[in-house]
Amino acid sequence: MSPVTHFLTGWILANSTALSRRDRALVTWSVVLPDIDGLGIVAEVLTRNTSHPLLWSSRYHHSLHNLAFALVIAMLAFALAEQKWKTAALCFLGFHLHLLEDLLGSRGPDGDQWPIPYLLPLSSAANLTWHGQWALNAWPNFVITMALLGMTFYLAWQCGYSPMEMVSERADRALVAALRKRFQNARA
Repeated sequence: MSPVTHFLTGWILANSTALSRRDRALVTWSVVLPDIDGLGIVAEVLTRNTSHPLLWSSRYHHSLHNLAFALVIAMLAFALAEQKWKTAALCFLGFHLHLLEDLLGSRGPDGDQWPIPYLLPLSSAANLTWHGQWALNAWPNFVITMALLGMTFYLAWQCGYSPMEMVSERADRALVAALRKRFQNARA
């Protein structure tokens, strides 16, 4: 699924329990971080017409979709969080939600699947795939993303903060005020 879908999933997970602003951000980004290996696409695009193209995305995308990286993320969250155990557990869960979303809907347009090497670097034996996986640009991904966006707006309206709090408190307040003004009768 797309990084936007993963981000929204993380935000909703972060709001499943009471967490501080920092801990919500940690949980939210834990669902996006497995795709950091996808940044290799930048080098790949910039060098594709050279004599030595860097195939970083083609070779390494999904290489961080494994249990070892999940544990690294959980440990980092534990070190940085205010509510250490709760946040680390949610980050570990969030990482696995990312994997589930990828198993459901990340097939390439050519029908190629990206298997998830869950036990790397210890073993390459367990590559997770699902034969029913739909394409990255298939309608279920759009429906899921729209549903998550709706839930995010609802949570912002209800809780008084949104994902914008990670960027700007002022923008966050403006977004929440706009949502509450637009849907003021729903609160009554």
